[in-house]
Amino acid sequence: MQCAKRGNPTGGPKDEMPPILLRAIPKQNTTQFDAERVRLYFDEYVKLNKLKNQLIISPPLDPSTYIISPQGTAAKYVEINMSPDSLQKNTTYSFNFGQSIVDNNEGNPFSYFRYVFSTGDYVDSLQVRGTIGNAFGRETKNFVSVMLYAVDSTYTDSVIYQRPPDYITNTLNSLDVFEISNVREGRYLLVAQKDIANNYTFDQSADDIGFAQSFIDVPTDRLFHLDLFLEETDFVLGRAFQAAENRIGLSYYGNPNDLKVRPVELDDSVQTMQSYDLAADSLYIWYKNLKADSLQLDIERDTLKTTLTHTFRSAAADSLVLKPSITSIMNLGELLQIEASTPITRIDTSQIVFIDKDSLAVPFAVTMEHPQQMRFEFDVLPNDMYKLQLLPGALTDFFEETNDTLLLSFRTKKPADYGSVYLQLVDIPSFPIIIELTDENENVVQSMVVTEPQRRYLFSNIIPKKYYVRVIIDENKNGKWDAGRFLDRRLPEPVFHYDELLDVRANWELQEQFQLK
Repeated sequence: MQCAKRGNPTGGPKDEMPPILLRAIPKQNTTQFDAERVRLYFDEYVKLNKLKNQLIISPPLDPSTYIISPQGTAAKYVEINMSPDSLQKNTTYSFNFGQSIVDNNEGNPFSYFRYVFSTGDYVDSLQVRGTIGNAFGRETKNFVSVMLYAVDSTYTDSVIYQRPPDYITNTLNSLDVFEISNVREGRYLLVAQKDIANNYTFDQSADDIGFAQSFIDVPTDRLFHLDLFLEETDFVLGRAFQAAENRIGLSYYGNPNDLKVRPVELDDSVQTMQSYDLAADSLYIWYKNLKADSLQLDIERDTLKTTLTHTFRSAAADSLVLKPSITSIMNLGELLQIEASTPITRIDTSQIVFIDKDSLAVPFAVTMEHPQQMRFEFDVLPNDMYKLQLLPGALTDFFEETNDTLLLSFRTKKPADYGSVYLQLVDIPSFPIIIELTDENENVVQSMVVTEPQRRYLFSNIIPKKYYVRVIIDENKNGKWDAGRFLDRRLPEPVFHYDELLDVRANWELQEQFQLK
């Protein structure tokens, strides 16, 4: 005889069913809506999860004009309390809850439920549909707001900076498609925006944007595609700050081209120079022999003309520190650069020793494209060893400080340690083009500018790992990708991404055909 085994109850299968809406009061799609309260009744206890991130109200309402509950607890209904005075006349409203309504036990969402009503005689039923893309990168952004602005007597070209849209939807966290529903017939501006501040207005310095170049007329069967990009910020002058004992920083936003900064009312003994920060949006004004308590700067750029007076403050002094771009290995095709913490004013090449593994002198030249960055140009040979020595006095900076001895030993690898990629490009729409080889994070590893068709395009001396390829159509022929601009209705330059992730191996050649589509 066998004894019965004792066990623990399993509790049954896990509940994976979402809550079920039993009824809505007032009913869904109610017209002549004037209620102060809406209740949505469910078959089980529900709660609201991340409502702030999920709820989309179209047209947008001021958050101070409505309250949605339960907050932090569970109930068998969701309640919307609002002031009828906050609603526009003859307007269809949509409350899209995304995935915020979940059951209390397992968190199963009642996905993308929309409660719709109209303050007029009918519910608008037209829609605008489309897809979202990325104008430059490979990955489509999530939580993108897609908006319609009515082109009527109140419309201006700067409307996206000034007020919320007339209709809005959101792609939430997993979709690259959008649908704006319950739209009234008419003409609209269609805009997509990564609304960082969630304030329904466009911030050029923070928000990615995409737009239809022309107004759209609803109803429409067209499927729209909007590629998002970050505009180049309009130039704005920031504040002046004491960056070091003898250095003022001047911050700015946007492109500093043609920015002119001139210190005024200085004695002949005072010396100044300027340099741009290599990593931040700042211009530095370096000075010495200045005995005053402040410095006046005349600043010009395009139509900007202003005078700024900076009062000196105590700060640590700058000292000359050198930072080589390489340490022990220099890859073929790589540049040898040395970055200085202060501007270099003199280079004495007689105090620079550069030899190879046979102790033979290596011919070199030093160029400076920036007062704090030196580039050493020489014939880089494979499978070689080098020693670069900067003796004291090789470099002199703006403050007449000279370098301590710097010894840099490095080697190069064999050609067989690298891989190559041959590209055949098909259906190139126009030239010039920029072909970029990037790592998996889309950082540029190698690039080339091509002005006319070639049979194949070669990337050589590639460190073995995985890469992506993209092609930029350089429409304005300036050698770089240019974003668009909403106020000019200018779209960004086209970018094509090769779908495959290339696995580059040592001593191996990849041959790929890339159709630009």
